[in-house]
Amino acid sequence: MTTLSIVIVSYNARADLERCLRSLADAPPAIPHDIVVVDNASSDGSVEAVSGRRGPLTVIRQSVNRGFAAANNVGIRATGGELVLLLNNDTVAPPGAIDRLVGRLLAERAAAAAGPRLVDADGIAELSFGRMLSPLTELRRKIVTALHDRRVGPVSRWVDRATRQERFVDWVSGACLLVRRTAAEEAGLLDERFFLYTEDVDFCAAIRARGGRILFTPAAEIVHLGGRSRLSAPDRMSAAYRRSQIAFYEKHHPAWAPVLRAYLRLKGQLPVSR
Repeated sequence: MTTLSIVIVSYNARADLERCLRSLADAPPAIPHDIVVVDNASSDGSVEAVSGRRGPLTVIRQSVNRGFAAANNVGIRATGGELVLLLNNDTVAPPGAIDRLVGRLLAERAAAAAGPRLVDADGIAELSFGRMLSPLTELRRKIVTALHDRRVGPVSRWVDRATRQERFVDWVSGACLLVRRTAAEEAGLLDERFFLYTEDVDFCAAIRARGGRILFTPAAEIVHLGGRSRLSAPDRMSAAYRRSQIAFYEKHHPAWAPVLRAYLRLKGQLPVSR
């Protein structure tokens, strides 16, 4: 019987974490599963709030915040499910959504990982998949996302249509990413040089490099409320994004990395090396 391990990383987002876990408890997946919360040294009482809850829940408290990719790896290594679901703490899983996502992944033998349709609290779709990041695709994506956020009619209608079609893609969002454990381990888990951001694109690239395919499916729909953790420290999160962006280009597009550094230096956004 197939089993599922749900890994939730949390940092100073107690209310979001409680809401996410409540959705899983109120309508638990039918598939045999366990849940592990990896707390990245929160100071808001998150661990105390969720420890001792009933059900298949384990809480791992980190003494320092090593980043999102590293914390997910801690959760993956601490579990044993044949499938692993990386789930953001700022998500809500409606009844049956996770089982539908599992069903689609298992039905596609070539698929090593899958992501659902992500929507906000109002049911507006998020563009949660795409082509491999490059200077051109990243620019195009930022433009589309900015116009969609402003609810520019033609763009938002295109996003809605695009997210209603199942397809194989280069990557799906790490906000809700289901992966076969064997594929995750063959890929070497998540690359821990990415503290926050782009780790999902890189992870999917590693899976594809080993022959796995990435499935986006609207058969499952997950509510993604947006990053409360980022709001608690916007300057630090912005610097973390830029560090991950630079690391991504150094790894996947090394010729463009100096150009990116020069651009960020001109804008006054080049992060200090850690």
